[in-house]
Amino acid sequence: MLELDDVKINFDNQSLWVLNIALAVIMFGVALGIKTDDFKRLFKQPKLVLIGVLLQFILLPLLTFLLILIIKPQPSIALGMMMVAACPGGNISNFMTHLANGNSALSVSLTAFATFIAVFMTPFNFQFYGYLYEPTSLLLKEVQLDPFELLKLVILILGIPLILGMIFRAKNEKLAILISKRLKPLSIIVFVLIVILAFSKNIDVFNAYAHHVIGIGILHNFLAILLGFTVARAFNLSLENQKTLAIETGIQNSGLGLLLIFTFFNGLGGMAILAAFWGIWHIISGLVISYYWSFKEKKILKVS
Repeated sequence: MLELDDVKINFDNQSLWVLNIALAVIMFGVALGIKTDDFKRLFKQPKLVLIGVLLQFILLPLLTFLLILIIKPQPSIALGMMMVAACPGGNISNFMTHLANGNSALSVSLTAFATFIAVFMTPFNFQFYGYLYEPTSLLLKEVQLDPFELLKLVILILGIPLILGMIFRAKNEKLAILISKRLKPLSIIVFVLIVILAFSKNIDVFNAYAHHVIGIGILHNFLAILLGFTVARAFNLSLENQKTLAIETGIQNSGLGLLLIFTFFNGLGGMAILAAFWGIWHIISGLVISYYWSFKEKKILKVS
């Protein structure tokens, strides 16, 4: 049996283009729900912005790197962990924050702000930590990753759809809200179907190697959620904001991670399987913790 670092997930060019378009449409749909007031609201609360950015782009990648140093996973799995940690928060975090009775306005604003910053920070963090750890550095040299090509793709998939969506919203708010409501669930369903199709063609590979990433993926995601909650608590933020930052830190845009893996790493086994598992698991963990907080709050309200 091949070593996981040598396994490739087969994903043809046609499917890759559809995945590109699906992700761009998802980001366009996210942007349709964003107003310039969201950013104004954030800058009225600079402390929340700084903590959110600190968690997303500094502490989570650093925590991931330290976890890799401790558990020493196979290099391709370590690269997958770095890729997921380098990505911005996922747009489903907004729904989960609402469900958990968190600060929905903060969640939407941070998702938007983090996505803009991610255009530059995602390539930087991935490259920085990837080359800092010797086993992953060797893999990156084999692939000969072009940082400018990586940056260009992130701008095309994140930056441009966000700008276009916000311009559309500013010009026709009612239509933007209507399209957003229908576009988000549809685009996410299409994206999920594409990923399922990709792995159904590689079911033998997934079955043979999935056990290598399940424990690591669950631990990584748990620590990300715990990091967000603990740091927010250390800064004496309200429980509402603690829940929001925990969810924002633990729900990552693993779809973007998968796209980058299929584009630049030819579906490198450990990377692709880790990112795909994270994409499934963070939905489960996010919903569980959101329902828990929602149920706990209802119970407190009943008692009071």
